[in-house]
Amino acid sequence: MRLVATEYLSLDGVFEEPGHWSFPYFDDQAGQFKFDELNAADAQLLGRLTYEGFAKAWPAMEGTGDFGVKMNTMPKYVVTSTLKQLEWSGSRRIDGDLEEEVGKLKAQPGRDLLLAGSGQLFRALTRAGLIDVYRFMVHPVILGSGKRLFTDDTPKRDLKLIDTKTFSKGIVVLEYERG
Repeated sequence: MRLVATEYLSLDGVFEEPGHWSFPYFDDQAGQFKFDELNAADAQLLGRLTYEGFAKAWPAMEGTGDFGVKMNTMPKYVVTSTLKQLEWSGSRRIDGDLEEEVGKLKAQPGRDLLLAGSGQLFRALTRAGLIDVYRFMVHPVILGSGKRLFTDDTPKRDLKLIDTKTFSKGIVVLEYERG
């Protein structure tokens, strides 16, 4: 499987709590993009905080159709040192060395392993060189403050632009693979 990291970003690089600022820009095109992205994945890789938010929201959400069914039934691998039990259907805890365990997942046959949100995990996987595709949904808003996806300790990575998409409400998707 290839590891695809997909992130919502403000124009100034904030990724924190996109639910507070991304909705005005989400349209049918963005929805179809996220649906296609999810359907191209065989599993999700999540950090603890993103897992907790998703696990609380998705099983109880109504009217989500095929997207919700896929979210609730697909395998989910959760990187956590604190959660001992994972209640959301299809969730499995990743124990042991992060690089080794993610390497094992990537070595399995299949399509995409989708990483969403999970900033701390994203940065660890970036440092380890394990992300195959970076997919950024850049929103036309400057927030001025908030957690940035990339921090000062992020190592230099050369990337190759492989695709762009522009949606009617101003979201631009930038897709890169390792250079």
